[in-house]
Formats: sequence, structure tokens, C-alpha cells
Amino acid sequence: MTDPSSARPVLMFDSGIGGLTVLREARVLMPDRRFVYVADDAAFPYGAWEEAALKSHVLELFGKLLDRFSPAVSVIACNTASTLVIDALRERFARHPFVGTVPAIKPAAERTRSGLVSVLATPGTVKRQYTRDLIGKWAQKCHVRLVGSDSLAGLAEVYMRDGFVDEEAVRAEIAPCFVEHDELRTDIVVLACTHYPFLANRMRKTAPWPVDWLDPAEAIARRALSLLAGTEASHRGEALPEGADLAVFTSKRVDFPTRRLMQGFGLAIS
Repeated sequence: MTDPSSARPVLMFDSGIGGLTVLREARVLMPDRRFVYVADDAAFPYGAWEEAALKSHVLELFGKLLDRFSPAVSVIACNTASTLVIDALRERFARHPFVGTVPAIKPAAERTRSGLVSVLATPGTVKRQYTRDLIGKWAQKCHVRLVGSDSLAGLAEVYMRDGFVDEEAVRAEIAPCFVEHDELRTDIVVLACTHYPFLANRMRKTAPWPVDWLDPAEAIARRALSLLAGTEASHRGEALPEGADLAVFTSKRVDFPTRRLMQGFGLAIS
């Protein structure tokens, strides 16, 4: 049996640092596995892109990443990218397994007691037909409110780098999630952006009433683990540093707070 520490790594991909929430869960499930974390910060935020341009960009970038690192599995730890380009990635790189990140609408519909569910996401995820199809398939008996935030992902980036965030700004962004109807209240908010769990404590503090904040990170990590069976060929890509996993920023510009954050997650910057 191949030593997991020397096997092909798992690649975690996000537009910024939000995918660290998924990496955190993946490390619990796969403590001996090596990881490459890719932050496409040169293109952040994805929500500002036209769909065709973003799809082309991600496909081109992944061609280079797969050649460079030869990962066993790639996790698209970004709802915006997943809802847009996951099918195209699987078609172009048909022999490589991909794990997508989509809004956790099905488990939210199964758990809600009030029938009032909100999906807190980036504007790109909110407008995607993929998201509406999930609602039509799994949540027909629920009232689902889609809330697109222009600012929360950026606020999460600031919070993780600098250690503070404007709580009133967080309050304003989450306020539309809270609905009252016929003496019923929203009881579940789906965190449909991997950045958002970093702000979960601030969301709880500023929310008008308690809700279940649904974070899909563990489910994504479990799916990645399930796909590793049969992928234990020896590593053929770029060698990873001793004692740390690798972080790649596409801008190649990493400030001190970000470097410190990556080190805290056990990641050496390429």
C-alpha cells in the first residue's frame, strides 16, 4: 500500500481564502494526506466576472494546475465556480475526479421546521440557474429566499487576515435572510460561499434570532475522501515542501497578514 503522505495530493481551489474552511475539515478526515491550496486571488472576486469569461479562465488555469501538481482529486471549494464550470471541468478533464461545492439546499429542506429557508450567497451563485434548479428539485415545499451579498466574502477575507470586522456591515448583509410569515420565522440559513463560515460567530452575534447556519465543508471533505479510492499512484507533480502543504496565489503577491494566515494553516507559499 502506498504511504498516503507520499501519494498524489488533494488540490483545493477557491477564488480566495474561503476554501480554507474545507481544507480544515479535509485535514480532520485525511490527516496523512498532502494538500495543495490554490487561491485564484488575481481574479477575485468571481462574482464580478461575465460567465463565459470566467468559465474560460478557470478551464485554462486548471489545465496548468493539473500538469503542475498531478493531484489525485481536485476540490472546487467555491460555489460560484462550481455552479458555473464544474460540468465543463469534468468534460474537459474526463479522467480526473472533481468535487464541486453547491448550495446545501437539499439538507436545508430536510431539516427546516418552519419551511422558511434562506440561501446566503454571492450574486453570481444567486443568479445561476443551477441554484434555482436545486430549489425546484429539493425544496418545492419550502419558501426559499435567495440573498446575494456583494460584500461578505471580502469582509471574511479582511477578518481572517486582520482579525477584526465591521459587525454592523455583517448585520446589514445578513438582514435580508430573516423572514417572518404567519407567525413562522426563518430557521435555516445556507452558507453558500465557503468564505462565510469564517464569519459565523459574527453572524450569530448580529442575527435578530437564532438559526441553524448550514456549512457544507464537512460534506465536501467527505466526498473528496470517497473519491480517493483507486487513485494511489505515486506523485508525479511538483514536489511539496517538507513538513508543510503548499499554497499557491495566482497573483503571486502575498502580503504579511496573508502569509501569516497561511502559515497558521500549515501552508508554505509557493
